[in-house]
Amino acid sequence: MTASADPAASAARSGLDRFGLYVHWPFCVSKCPYCDFNSHVAETVDATQWTAALCAELDHFASETNGRRLDSVFFGGGTPSLMPPATVAAILDRAATHWDLAHDIEITLEANPSSVEARKFADFHAAGINRVSIGVQAFDDDALNFLGRAHDAAAAKQAITIAKRTFERISFDLIYGLPGQTAEAWRRSLAEGLALAGDHLSLYQLTIEKGTPFFAAHRSGEFVLPDEDISAELFELTMEITDRAGMPAYEISNHARPGGACRHNLVYWQGGDYAGIGPGAHGRLRAGGVRRATRQIAAPANWLSAVASEGHGTQESAIVSKTEQIMELLLTGLRLRDGINRYVFETIAESSMETVLSSEIFNRLTAAGLLACDDRGLRVTDEGRLRQDGIVAALVAAADETGPAVN
Repeated sequence: MTASADPAASAARSGLDRFGLYVHWPFCVSKCPYCDFNSHVAETVDATQWTAALCAELDHFASETNGRRLDSVFFGGGTPSLMPPATVAAILDRAATHWDLAHDIEITLEANPSSVEARKFADFHAAGINRVSIGVQAFDDDALNFLGRAHDAAAAKQAITIAKRTFERISFDLIYGLPGQTAEAWRRSLAEGLALAGDHLSLYQLTIEKGTPFFAAHRSGEFVLPDEDISAELFELTMEITDRAGMPAYEISNHARPGGACRHNLVYWQGGDYAGIGPGAHGRLRAGGVRRATRQIAAPANWLSAVASEGHGTQESAIVSKTEQIMELLLTGLRLRDGINRYVFETIAESSMETVLSSEIFNRLTAAGLLACDDRGLRVTDEGRLRQDGIVAALVAAADETGPAVN
């Protein structure tokens, strides 16, 4: 079946055409010991200066994306719920002057569940936010203390209650695979989360990232994570319970009721374009027949200085080769349960999926039932989910080796 005959081609085309805006607010009240994001603790922040700088950088990228329709906006961080709601409103107002806004535009704000920030929810909604994603992480005070969170379980539940009254859509995060966590303990925590959930949940296994306090503590033996067998049991339990609850995984760590998937993240995972503004923000933009990867200066003070002098804080803007685009699509798209749409892949590759991916490892994975390739596209099967990382790494390496054939 050719791509043009695929009945999902029109939907896939809109997926490629989707355009999002990511706004990075780099400040936090405190730095969590597991976090390797570009976040910083600052005693004071000049809101007027930061509003002006973010709007200036938005103007810069708007000039490079004329005529686009904006489908989603995501305020991430850091802790963007520390932003003044007036800053959010100013950015959204400026965005509306540059782009046509989709009638169902999704505008998400990441938030901490502190009582101070929850009291601002109504003002954020008035500023234009219609979806909030809350960093709950756990409903157990001992677990929250271990994770270095500044809130307790009661504050988390209260924030969820306020958010559900205020916003059209909500999500919150939970972390599992904590030291000593049993399947039964996670089952209870997950049941509590599902009882409180809106239309979306993000459920992450704790990972240890280099450069974080947890990395040093774990290496020195201050705590031990569950072994591979227990981690696999927790993952399978997560999939089983959320499936039964009507919130299946649409991505390896993200679960949603029908229609509840995070549209902004789908822009990333399905090969769409997005502009990234703010310190350390990344972007992917197509123009003039090429796709560019952008990266903004990470240090807040240096970013502010660059925006003041240049109108933007871009540290890098590089052409993404066709091979690199295919590798990125494999890395992101195969995280989705539906996988990579054939039309999207073949539009980017300008060649058939089978031609590009043809390799010994591709044939072995499909023959073993760990990978499926059909008229719909390419996806990791349910049987392959526990080997997700290895499968994707092998395919990316194979695509890299054969890359010149599709350049």
